[in-house]
Amino acid sequence: MAAATAMAAATALSRSLLLPGRRPLWRSAEAFVGGVGRRPINVGEKRFRSAQAAAQVVLNVPETRVTSLENGLRVASEDSGLSTCTVGLWIDAGSRYENEKNNGTAHFLEHMAFKGTKKRSQLDLELEIENMGAHLNAYTSREQTVYYAKAFSRDLPRAVEILADIIQNSTLGEAEIERERGVILREMQEVETNLQEVVFDYLHATAYQNTALGRTILGPTENIKSINRNDLVEYITTHYKGSRIVLAAAGGVCHNELLDLAKFHFGNLLPAHEGGTPALPGCKFTGSEIRVNGDKMPLAHIAVAVEAVGWSHPDTIPLMVANTLIGNWDRSFGGGVNLSSRLAQITCHGNLCHSFQSFNTCYTDTGLWGLYMVCEPTTVADMLDCIQKEWIRLCTNVTENEVARAKNLLKTNMLLQLDGSTPICEDIGRQMLCYNRRIPIPELEARIEAIDAQNVRDVCTRYIYDKSPAIAAVGGVSAEKVV
Repeated sequence: MAAATAMAAATALSRSLLLPGRRPLWRSAEAFVGGVGRRPINVGEKRFRSAQAAAQVVLNVPETRVTSLENGLRVASEDSGLSTCTVGLWIDAGSRYENEKNNGTAHFLEHMAFKGTKKRSQLDLELEIENMGAHLNAYTSREQTVYYAKAFSRDLPRAVEILADIIQNSTLGEAEIERERGVILREMQEVETNLQEVVFDYLHATAYQNTALGRTILGPTENIKSINRNDLVEYITTHYKGSRIVLAAAGGVCHNELLDLAKFHFGNLLPAHEGGTPALPGCKFTGSEIRVNGDKMPLAHIAVAVEAVGWSHPDTIPLMVANTLIGNWDRSFGGGVNLSSRLAQITCHGNLCHSFQSFNTCYTDTGLWGLYMVCEPTTVADMLDCIQKEWIRLCTNVTENEVARAKNLLKTNMLLQLDGSTPICEDIGRQMLCYNRRIPIPELEARIEAIDAQNVRDVCTRYIYDKSPAIAAVGGVSAEKVV
């Protein structure tokens, strides 16, 4: 399917380049094909072969190969022939699968993964990674847990073996658990100083109140102090099943080699049907607000969002275009009044805020589409009024020129984010969990290009117009300023 899509896109591209009255761009290649001793090639056949050549160029973009093991674990890779690679495990498990009692376990487990296994002490693990010149890291989100390594391509087998060791054979020693409690508690204190992180945690708490998505990833302090080894082991045995894991790699990787490594190191993982897999907890959106008023704080930090859609919903792409139309702005930007974002022009001209950024946060079955801003307490009401007017404009009279510009910017941003083996590996792992495939770039560009102003107006009307938003505000805010 991916190859056929790329072939069709390249054929269309080649036809557009062969304009009447112009010489083909691939003249030298055609001369070689129709060389001495062969029959003459007519113009139609030349164009057809030129189209084939252009299609082959597109298909030469590294293919994402995917293979599934018998236990359901998926192996996905893109070989770009580099001397380095990134390989990692993307696991369909995060804080959303926790309850009030064990909230914070997934993140706690991420910390414990590097504290020693049955065959490697923490010191041995750190020295081995350092001697390889590699990097080992991990992170936890609300729906995913990720462990990955960056290394030389020749060290791919060792990197995969280390990843397999830390998720299957971690000792989870009592002394290490106690030490990590203090580390995580200090991390929580650091997060509390990052007001953007705080506001988004509050936004989830009010938007998805009394549900799993409303809880923080780190968990409450009382849970961090009480989580024990049994909680960690139970989380691993419940969620780390073959069908919920993707082994992804990018850079200088051979798919067949990666597949053999996966069979050897992960072939014994249990499939999901053995022991069962917990169902995805439902999370209902509630239009509401939460304010933490700090009169001594000089600025107001506010996030406002409506309920959007999940990754695989067909309205995701139009909402991404609409998100790009709102854009972002900061006082450090030059020429704010000349930016393509109408909201940026208004806020810059009126000096309404210090910065703002739009966001479109997707989960499996829901999402948050909105805007985060930092402004003076005295301009909160005016800024919110401008945001509402701009959102309504998206529903009523956004123009084709604006949408065309936003589509180009969206495609550019997506491609720029895939710079290097690590972001490509992350893209592969995330898309395999979200879509069970990696969407080819030509297909993604075609889906974006198919959006027009009417699509944007219809979709924004569906999710923005006459909908109750969720609002989280921290700092110099009061009731009359936010409501």
